[in-house]
Amino acid sequence: MRSFFVLLATDMEKFQITILGCGSATPSPKHFTSSQVVDIRGKLFMVDCGEGTQIQLRRSRVAFARINHIFISHLHGDHCFGLLGMISTFGLLGRTAPLFIHAPQQLWSILEQEIEFYYHDLEFKVEFQGFDPAKTTVVYDDRSLTVTAFPLRHRVPCAGFLFREKPTADHLDREAADFYGVPQWDYTRIKEGGDFTAKDGTVIPHSSLTKPAEPGRSYAYCCDTAYNPSMIQLIKGVDLMYHDCTYADEDAERAKKHFHSTSVEAARTAKEAEAKRLILGHFSARYNDESILLDEATAIFPETVLAKENLTVSI
Repeated sequence: MRSFFVLLATDMEKFQITILGCGSATPSPKHFTSSQVVDIRGKLFMVDCGEGTQIQLRRSRVAFARINHIFISHLHGDHCFGLLGMISTFGLLGRTAPLFIHAPQQLWSILEQEIEFYYHDLEFKVEFQGFDPAKTTVVYDDRSLTVTAFPLRHRVPCAGFLFREKPTADHLDREAADFYGVPQWDYTRIKEGGDFTAKDGTVIPHSSLTKPAEPGRSYAYCCDTAYNPSMIQLIKGVDLMYHDCTYADEDAERAKKHFHSTSVEAARTAKEAEAKRLILGHFSARYNDESILLDEATAIFPETVLAKENLTVSI
């Protein structure tokens, strides 16, 4: 089981998720409310920001200053009540770099007034980038990564987030390159798909000079949501999924009423999506022993673990 948490190939760059809070809305001494940090090649992205997030950042030894993008799934307090405090702390720490907040558009009408009232003298800019949680939308894009927001099934408009690395260039086969006399200055062109013409005019195809790159890694954050088959195709084959697991199967009617998922539904989703691994989270405070949730899920999808505060999982 240890390999689930810490296995990370030495030739691959970092892609890891640190859980800061995995409880549901009702306060509990056992869990903090929803928040986590996704670290991809040294870039830190926060997903949701419930109360207590800053404390958990300290405990997890995550550097505040390296968080430049915060994604908010929906406007329930256990997912966003910690946001204003985070902005305040950034100001106290002397932040000057912009902070990008990606959230349902409705949040800005609230947050703008709070910032103006409490923190009108911030030395950094809060860049709000609103989206419609009812639509599938690319909300972040750079050279190596896309983040896509997609609709979940909850009592209010709510989005999941899919982090997906972009494909990289093929790896150069150095032995083959040396054999055919490829000059070093031509390596990049060949890795990006080019062929090589030898001195005698023989064309050496790209496929004979390279090895396929590893496929891009992916992570899906699916919380809060009822069972949601409409998202399956989008997240098909995802390497790691974090899924709502508010209730045990015996409380399926309660889950349906509140638009949350049971352990069985979370595992069913992972299986149907052909995910490689599953993290269960957003636990109801009604369960003193969450092993029942894990047992029910692993019976359907064995590669499952329970979230817990300060847990880090690498892809």
